Amino acid sequence: MPSHTVHQLAGLVDQISTIIVGKRPQIEDCVACLLAGGHLLIEDVPGVGKTTLAHSLAISLGLRFLRVQFTADLMPSDLVGVSVFERATERFVFHPGPLFTQVLLADEINRAGPKTQSALLEAMEEHQVSVDNETRTLPEPFFVIATQNPSDQLGTYPLPESQLDRFLLRITLGYPDRAAERALLAGADRRQASARLRPVMQPGQLQAAQAQVLQVHASDPLLDYLQALIAATRSGQWFVDGLSPRAGIAVLRVAKARALMSGRDYVSPDDVQAILPQAIAHRLVPLPGSGRGPIEQVRALVEAVPIP
Repeated sequence: MPSHTVHQLAGLVDQISTIIVGKRPQIEDCVACLLAGGHLLIEDVPGVGKTTLAHSLAISLGLRFLRVQFTADLMPSDLVGVSVFERATERFVFHPGPLFTQVLLADEINRAGPKTQSALLEAMEEHQVSVDNETRTLPEPFFVIATQNPSDQLGTYPLPESQLDRFLLRITLGYPDRAAERALLAGADRRQASARLRPVMQPGQLQAAQAQVLQVHASDPLLDYLQALIAATRSGQWFVDGLSPRAGIAVLRVAKARALMSGRDYVSPDDVQAILPQAIAHRLVPLPGSGRGPIEQVRALVEAVPIP
């Protein structure tokens, strides 16, 4: 792997870590998700740094950033845009919505209704939108960071499994540890600090790194291991339903991204194990009576499946 790319990616994680203190593993997951061409779901309580993470990432990559607060009355046209008739020209002119950016923070996605959620998820999948029978391509790169409140909070519309499957990774930032929180309390305001950041990579360099992810090698034994993990999820011993082929491809893509970030041109079992809970737990439902949540069940499965 080109050493300058690895150095740039390390510098990217280092810079964001100065703003989001004590959360380096989650920042690495976020960068790996972007490199793999996927989208990120952050499920957490308000106030732990989700918006700041998204904004810091966009600034550090020189990308356009927009934030949309999802509410119960948000309509699909509020995201996609509308065509407005202009008398001066006597024609309809399209006014693009906030989807036409490069990093979109969809804040509290589960507070919007199903139609609006579907409009966002369709754009995520297709990288284009259709308005007035015309298809419009979204910018590249196009990265969505959606945040979701815990489902027990009032006024939420839980994302169905088919829509959760569209997110490459789901992570939780969680509360900072004592040392990190002390640094936050004693330091400057994080939003002011993030505004002073400068790009570590340019959009073209990011797209080149995304192309390099596809060149990372996955050996036959590694693919055997990944297939064994996928088969275990489908065995009926761990989960109600198993992983789809799309989910397996997603795991491999993000494992390749982790390998690239580590300076390797091949995927190791460690890459798969490190990313597996974040990549598949939101796609699976543990068997009733298992006594474990999805993430704990995935970790137990990893312990049970031997590496070839």
